[in-house]
Amino acid sequence: MSTNNPVQIAAWSNLPIDRPMPLIERRRVIGTQAMISHVRLTRGCFVPSHAHENEQITCLLEGRLKFGLGQPGSAEYREVVASAGEVVHLPSNVPHSAEALADTLVLDVFAPPSATTGIDKKD
Repeated sequence: MSTNNPVQIAAWSNLPIDRPMPLIERRRVIGTQAMISHVRLTRGCFVPSHAHENEQITCLLEGRLKFGLGQPGSAEYREVVASAGEVVHLPSNVPHSAEALADTLVLDVFAPPSATTGIDKKD
């Protein structure tokens, strides 16, 4: 084990909160190869369809999310509901949207990490 790589230990409650869009609170740990986000979505929150290079794994800890998967309007488009205790794997460049059907808490893992994701405000 190399001593040149510092280990980080943090409590989610001690990490700064950002609010990238209405009805979402997020805390993140960003590494060199992956990023994990602790995300609270208030019921009714809607994340519009988007795609990104990052592979994304969403672990639902509380609540329910309805995902729109694929290009909206295409023959491949489908909607699925994921609940607490389930995991959703979104490969790179797959269009997806999400709607919080209840107050929801997820852990989102992104690889590679990115300063912005699909929920960040566009300038």
